[in-house]
Amino acid sequence: MTKSRSIIKKVSTLTMLCLALLAFKAQAQQVISLQKAVDLTLQNNLTIKQAQLTEALANEDYNQAKYNQLPSLSANPNAGYNFGRTPVAGQYVYANQSNFSVNGTASLQVTLYQGGQLRNQILQNRLTLDVDKTSTAKVKNDLLLNVVTDYLTILTDQDLVIAAKQQIDLAKITLDRTQKNFEAGNQTRADVAQADAQVSTAELNLTTAQNQVDLAVLILKQYMEMDPTTPITVVKPDISKLTDVRTVYDANEVIKTAFLVNPDIKLAELQQQTYAQAVKIARGNYFPVLTLFGNLQSSYSSVVTSKVTGNTAPVSSPIGTVVGTQQQVVSLPQSEPILSNSYPFLSQFGDNFNQSFGVSLQIPIFNHYTARTSVRKAKLNYENAQLTTQLAKNTLSKTIIQAVLDLQSAQKSYVSSTQTYNSNKEALNITKQRYDAGLVNTLDYNTALTNYNKSQNDMIEAQYQMIFRSKVIDYYLGNTIVL
Repeated sequence: MTKSRSIIKKVSTLTMLCLALLAFKAQAQQVISLQKAVDLTLQNNLTIKQAQLTEALANEDYNQAKYNQLPSLSANPNAGYNFGRTPVAGQYVYANQSNFSVNGTASLQVTLYQGGQLRNQILQNRLTLDVDKTSTAKVKNDLLLNVVTDYLTILTDQDLVIAAKQQIDLAKITLDRTQKNFEAGNQTRADVAQADAQVSTAELNLTTAQNQVDLAVLILKQYMEMDPTTPITVVKPDISKLTDVRTVYDANEVIKTAFLVNPDIKLAELQQQTYAQAVKIARGNYFPVLTLFGNLQSSYSSVVTSKVTGNTAPVSSPIGTVVGTQQQVVSLPQSEPILSNSYPFLSQFGDNFNQSFGVSLQIPIFNHYTARTSVRKAKLNYENAQLTTQLAKNTLSKTIIQAVLDLQSAQKSYVSSTQTYNSNKEALNITKQRYDAGLVNTLDYNTALTNYNKSQNDMIEAQYQMIFRSKVIDYYLGNTIVL
C-alpha cells in the first residue's frame, strides 16, 4: 500500500512538472496580432527612433533661434604681471618697473534690427521642425504599410501550408489506393510511381510554403526589433471579414484626398516653405544692423600706492623782487595734494569703475557680392523645391492610378480563380468517382488532382492580393489599416 502511494506521488509530481513546462512554453510563445505588430514596430523600430532623434535636434535649433533674440552678456576679467619699461600710472613717462594689474570688463549687447533675419530664422527653424515631424510620420506610415504587407504575406503562406498538407493527405490516399490496385493486378508499377511522385511534389510544395512562412515571420520580427529566435504565433483574422473589402474607387477622388493627407506631399510642401523662408533670410544681408550696447569696466595697478585724499590750504610763495623798489613778488595761492599712505585693491578698483552705453550701426556697402549671391542661391533652391513638390504630386498620382487598376485586376483575378477552383474541385470529385470505378486511368486522375492543387493555391494568393491592394488604397486615403 505504501509503495502504491509512493508511485502515485511520483506520478503526480511528474504530471505537475509537465504541466508547468507546458505553461511556461505557452507563455514564452508570443501571440502577435496585426495591431500588436504595429504597436511593437512603432515602439521599438530603430529607423523610427533615428527619425525622432533628428526631430529632437531640429527642436533644439528652433529653441536656439528664439533664444538669439535675447541680449548677450559677457564678462572678461584678467590679471597679470608686467615687467620692463611700462607706462607710469598718472604720468606720461615710462620707467623700468614691475607691475601687477587687474582689469575687469562686462559687456551687454542687444540686436535691435538685423533686416528681419532673427524673426525669419525662427520661422525657418519652425518649418524645419515641422519637416522633421512629417518625416517621422512618413517613416511610421511606410513601416505600417510594410508591416501590413508582411502580415498578409504570412497569412497567405500559412494558408498555402494548410493547402499543401491537405494535398499531401490526398496524394497519400491516392498512392495507397494505387498500391493496392497494383497488388491486385489492376494497375501497373508506372501508376504507382506516378502516384508516389505526386506525394513527393506535394511534400516539396509544403517545404516551400513553410520556408516562405518562416522568412515572412523573420521579416516581421525585424520590423518589431524582436529576437529572431523568439517563437511567435501570428493571429489569423476572420477570413469571412477579409473577403468583404471595397474594390471600387474613383482614382481622381483618391488623388485629391491623398494630396491633403499623404506625408510625402506634406513633406515636399513644408520643404518648399522652408526654402521660401531662406530667401527672406538671405535678403536680410542687404540691410544695416542696429545694436544697443553697454559696458562696465574697472582696473587695479600695484604701481599706484597712494591716493589723493584732499588738498592743503592755498599758500603763496615768493618768486622774486621788483628792480628799483625791491618789492617782493609772490605767486598765486596754490594747494598741494594730500596723499594717503596706502591705496588698497578694493578702493582702487571702486574708484576706477566706469560705465558706458550707446548704439552701433553697421551699414553694408560692398561685401564682394556675397549678399546678392546668397539671395540668388536661395531663390534657386526654392525653385528646385517647387519642382520637387510637383514631382512628388505627379509620382503619387501615377502610383494611385496604378494602385486602383491593380485593385480592379486583383478583384477580377480573385473572382476568376474562385470560379476555377470550384470547377476543378467538382471535376476532381467526378474524376475520383470514375477513377474508383475504373472508368479513367491514373494519368487523368493525377491531371485533375494537379489542376485542383494549382487552382487552390491561385485562389488563396488572389484573395490576399485583393485584400492587400484594397489596404494600399486605404493607406493613400490616410485611413487606419486594420484586418
